[in-house]
Amino acid sequence: MSAWRQQEPAYTDLSLPLKLLTYLILVAGAVIMVLPFVWMASTACKPPPELATLPIRWIPENPMCLQNLAELYETSPNFSRYMLNSAILTIGRTVGQLITCSLAAYGFARYPFPGRNVVFALCIGLLMVPFQAIIIPEYLLLRQLDWLNSFRALIIPGIFSAFAMFLLRQAFLQIPLELEESAMIDGANPLQILRHITLPLSGPALAAFAVITIQAAWNDFLFPLVVANSPDTRVVTIGISLLQGERSTPWNLLMMGSFLATVPMLLLFVVLQRYFIEGVAMSGVKG
Repeated sequence: MSAWRQQEPAYTDLSLPLKLLTYLILVAGAVIMVLPFVWMASTACKPPPELATLPIRWIPENPMCLQNLAELYETSPNFSRYMLNSAILTIGRTVGQLITCSLAAYGFARYPFPGRNVVFALCIGLLMVPFQAIIIPEYLLLRQLDWLNSFRALIIPGIFSAFAMFLLRQAFLQIPLELEESAMIDGANPLQILRHITLPLSGPALAAFAVITIQAAWNDFLFPLVVANSPDTRVVTIGISLLQGERSTPWNLLMMGSFLATVPMLLLFVVLQRYFIEGVAMSGVKG
């Protein structure tokens, strides 16, 4: 019994009042996090006269969800194209980062070479460089390559992530070397080992990588605004911002567009939340 007690989490030893206080704090935090989404969905279904009514109404008196959706597509006929462009951008960056970051992470985790720690520290140091500091040089480089207003400009600069490489490296370090050594004895080369053994055993880290990468790519605004703002390459975040007018803003349409753009990310997180939490927790286990 004593050995079992030692393995229990520390929060099981808290007194009942402290547990209740903990749950109250967690519930309050959850409510605070959910309220903006509830307000977004509520505003998306409100008619214009109810947008500025006081006191605030969380449930529309005269819901107009379908009407607002139809008006959104009347105001922004290419909104579906913007969603598709965001999907192409997201898939391209996610697949690109999976390839480049997994190869780099596997090299840092398994192959000792002179200056490995220094090179790895430099890669991680990229996390401390503000994106705004390099956006102008990137724009100039893409203009010289004649890539502006193309999916190459949207995807290729974002196919590497220092954080994704760090996350995958930490996951690869948890896999026993004996499994890879036995595969090498059977004649597998390093790429085959990475593909058939290392990556399949890194499921939680890959799920965390997918959630973080997809969310960052889907919500990206500044970089697409700078390098690809033509109607054919415009992403959904820019399309939503264009709904704002100079003198008035149709908040119900803007919230409807935001709701449509948010639903895919919410579904993704709900499906992968367990693996996401496991992967992030695992990233700090072994250095």
